[in-house]
Amino acid sequence: MTEQSAPSPTPQPTATPTLDALPRRYADFDTLGEALDYAARGVRGLNFHDARGMLTRPYPFAELRHDAIAMAYRLIAAGVRPEDRIALVAETGPEFAALFFGTIYAGAWPVPLPLPTSFGGRDSYIEQLRVQLASCEPKMLIFPPELAAMAAEAAQLAGTQGIDWSDFARADAPAVTLPQAEGSAIAYLQYSSGSTRFPHGVAITHHQLLNNLAAHSHGMEIAAEGTDRCISWLPWYHDMGLVGCFLSPIANQVSTDYLKTEDFARRPLAWLDLISRHDGTALSYSPTFGYDICARRMSSQTKASDRFDLSRWRVAGNGADMIRPDVMQAFVDAFADAGFKASAFLPSYGLAEATLAVSLMPPGEGIRVELVEETQLSGGGESLAANDGPRPQRFRAIVNCGKPVRDMTVEIREEDGTPLPDGAIGKLWCKGPSVMVGYFRDPEATAACMSDGWLDTGDMAYMSDGYIYIVGRAKDMIIVNGKNHWPQDIEWAVEQLPGFKAGDIAAFAITTPGGEETPAVLVQCRSSDEAERQRLREEIRERVRSVTGMNCVIELIPPRTLPRTSSGKLSRAKARNLYLSGDIKPYAIAA
Repeated sequence: MTEQSAPSPTPQPTATPTLDALPRRYADFDTLGEALDYAARGVRGLNFHDARGMLTRPYPFAELRHDAIAMAYRLIAAGVRPEDRIALVAETGPEFAALFFGTIYAGAWPVPLPLPTSFGGRDSYIEQLRVQLASCEPKMLIFPPELAAMAAEAAQLAGTQGIDWSDFARADAPAVTLPQAEGSAIAYLQYSSGSTRFPHGVAITHHQLLNNLAAHSHGMEIAAEGTDRCISWLPWYHDMGLVGCFLSPIANQVSTDYLKTEDFARRPLAWLDLISRHDGTALSYSPTFGYDICARRMSSQTKASDRFDLSRWRVAGNGADMIRPDVMQAFVDAFADAGFKASAFLPSYGLAEATLAVSLMPPGEGIRVELVEETQLSGGGESLAANDGPRPQRFRAIVNCGKPVRDMTVEIREEDGTPLPDGAIGKLWCKGPSVMVGYFRDPEATAACMSDGWLDTGDMAYMSDGYIYIVGRAKDMIIVNGKNHWPQDIEWAVEQLPGFKAGDIAAFAITTPGGEETPAVLVQCRSSDEAERQRLREEIRERVRSVTGMNCVIELIPPRTLPRTSSGKLSRAKARNLYLSGDIKPYAIAA
């Protein structure tokens, strides 16, 4: 009997290196295609991991460039011409990466579109795609095979061609001469995470993008010979994921490791496993809620050092939503044992209309806050130092979001455009080489937020010693009897009650039947006991009265009811609309 040898085990893939002999360039290219051409000369690249954080696909920049050029040939063979829009469902993986850069090489404009969310239904996703497709009028929509039914229906409704990317990858790719892009040409369109009913496609040129990507690398002090490596779970349809964690690593030649966003949501600590695993120093960003989820997942009986080594996490970036000092402290408390340093936190501020970054905290300074008395947060232009009234009763901790990035100028202005001095709250305006061209085919919306090259961000803020402090979104402010209330102040107050967490509460203004403006507070409630719901409502009512001084409308609603944007942020405006239309149905509770 012949003895058979056991099959040899499948070799484990090897991640792209952190170090590279290729001299680092800091996004000093004329076009994004040139940036990938240069990165492809080295050995670094992108690395995709499964839900457990295990490497499934290393994707060197050289391989990405090869695949992208083949995709460009296929697009041109399909009739795509320069300045055509190509809509791409932005799933984190090599297929989207190759299609995005293939579109760039073909001279067309990639338009990343969102994946469906766990808190939205099939019909709402199809409608979201439809309105964004109608806005950008793409030549085609290319999508993952698993989304074929929904994406194909959206494409049909929008009157555009839909094709899944596995089919597209099998199309012929006859070699042709690729068009030469100009740095002043549009590189891509970015829809902000809140772009649903009235989407605004932000048009960004190659020069604008690369200026902001250079500002990233200089602001985060990425060294020429450094050991930095990026780790990300952020979605590629959001500006922080697309620009900060996909395009920036290519333009600055940084190897990057990815978890899909939905895998992070199921296993958030896999993110920290990835950070622990590599020998290099880590660059990794998250909104506040990502840090919150990880801190909550750690059992008080578990030693973080038994599983994680976060001592090399050099830049723990924080942005995309309001930064919560209490949450960040909870993260430090949970993971200091694993070597995490609070000084690694790097608060930032930005928006898609400025490409991404407007300000960054200098590395190593960590989170710094100023305590501001509630009555000073109205945005009336009065200096914070000018309060000579009675002893203040309530403060809010306002987080320092750093200094304007290289080449960016920031002003705080009154409603009439008058610049304000240090310490005075007003609208934040910014100007620089990375501010958008405008909204695609929407001159009215562009004119409403831009003037002489300056961008009205729509955020309220103040400056102090060159640092920016963000107070909140102007459009979210609740104004009752001439007094301003910030919804996050109300929401945070309710979150302090036992049983509630960030994201359970939405506050906004409504008009009562008597014609008066009053705050309404929707609270997701997990209790099914009628008496407990009644007790909770009264407890919440008292807590909100202590913050606002008013009797507010308090409504308890089922869990997972509050709407969110495609990037996971609470959408107060949509919550208000759904509540007023009756689509959010509160529990019936006896008065």
